[in-house]
Amino acid sequence: MALVIGLTGGIASGKSTVSNMLKEMDITVVDADVEARLAVEKGEPAYQKIVAEFGDEILLADEGIDRQKLGSIIFHNADKRQILNGIVHPDVRARMFKKIDTAIKNEEKVVILDIPLLFESKLTSMVEKTILVYVDKQVQLQRLMDRNELSMADAVARVNSQMPLSEKVALADAVIDNNGSIEETKRQLNELLASWGIN
Repeated sequence: MALVIGLTGGIASGKSTVSNMLKEMDITVVDADVEARLAVEKGEPAYQKIVAEFGDEILLADEGIDRQKLGSIIFHNADKRQILNGIVHPDVRARMFKKIDTAIKNEEKVVILDIPLLFESKLTSMVEKTILVYVDKQVQLQRLMDRNELSMADAVARVNSQMPLSEKVALADAVIDNNGSIEETKRQLNELLASWGIN
């Protein structure tokens, strides 16, 4: 039986960095963001529901969903964000369960579910253990502004649309402090996996 671990963080916390480290160790990582993108591709059931709800103006010329336009609507409107999550999340969960089943059939020891909103979306029932990638809020804002070329106001709006990382610390089984160097983060990850009998 595979150990299913939930990996989470906040926007610009370094969760993807840790996720890539796990992939380099040949551990299966199922990425909720990737599954969410696939779930809303043209022709998928969630795509039809999103267009019906948000209108044709969120579409690109090729009829794909303009993620930035949709993002600008939901980051500033909690009700719209909830509607979108209600459409996308059930499909994403189904896709992730299928990948877990495949890993179990392949007799893998560990499966990582990379879920940004693990706690907010109450998805901890999908996993046996949770890892939080943590950074201080100032570091998070600076990294987000640098990475996405955002103003401070836009960065704050995005960070504030998620549960604060400081609140997630109490909910996680383990915390990786990503305020330091990549080497330091990797050392913490290796120590954690070893303590859980994964090497």
